[in-house]
Amino acid sequence: MEPMKPMAPMKPMEPMKPMDPPASDWWPKGLSNPSSSGSQNDLRYAFFPDQHRLAIEQNGKVTQYDTGDHQISGVSQQQSGGNGGTPSFTSQNGTVDLSSLKQV
Repeated sequence: MEPMKPMAPMKPMEPMKPMDPPASDWWPKGLSNPSSSGSQNDLRYAFFPDQHRLAIEQNGKVTQYDTGDHQISGVSQQQSGGNGGTPSFTSQNGTVDLSSLKQV
């Protein structure tokens, strides 16, 4: 049996590279700190309770809505054909259809 050979010393580790910066916010300037956000199919949303605003990005276009007293916490879409369907949102008052919110 052959005697064990000494292990080679470890090579120095390379320094860690800095992380990529976070993706920029997709919602309009002036809106900050969404309390809820998410996406489903071709739609992204972010709810801003301080400003009573809901920002929706669909098909590359961002639209804002006045949410009144609704506290948005989720999204669902009725599936129909290939267009992804009409979004509805969940609030403390139940389901809120996007068509019931005033566009600003």
